[in-house]
Amino acid sequence: MHHASIRTANIFRAIAFYEQLGFQVQERFTTGYTLACWMEGLGGRIELIQIPEPKPAPDAFGDEHYVGYYHLSFDLTAVTDDLSNWLAVLQDRFSKATQEQPAQFQPLNVLLEPEQQMIGDRVYEVAFIADTDGLPLEFLRVMKGGSDEE
Repeated sequence: MHHASIRTANIFRAIAFYEQLGFQVQERFTTGYTLACWMEGLGGRIELIQIPEPKPAPDAFGDEHYVGYYHLSFDLTAVTDDLSNWLAVLQDRFSKATQEQPAQFQPLNVLLEPEQQMIGDRVYEVAFIADTDGLPLEFLRVMKGGSDEE
């Protein structure tokens, strides 16, 4: 896959948010009449596109009847051995950023605290947060099972 595209109400806030997650801007450009960029991090590439006159996004995480693209998922197995600690550090980073730049940042919105889920023959630790526009982002790591037995 080349990238996942995210439409955002404020590209500058979205860039700042994803930079806190470890993404870096690789290319800035315009698409039609609006600002856009590619960012790389956490093993993937996203495209942010600013939408003039944005409408509120549907609640993909909270609405059990929502149909459509649901979330992006990032595998943190090689990054951390404890998703709760990783999330606590991220929350602290966003808290400090919010205090220093309240116009650019808001406290991290945790949609699902880390929990274990059995998927196939593997146990995963899974958590969800929301980006600046409410898009659910999943972070997971393999705990045990399959060929990745710890």
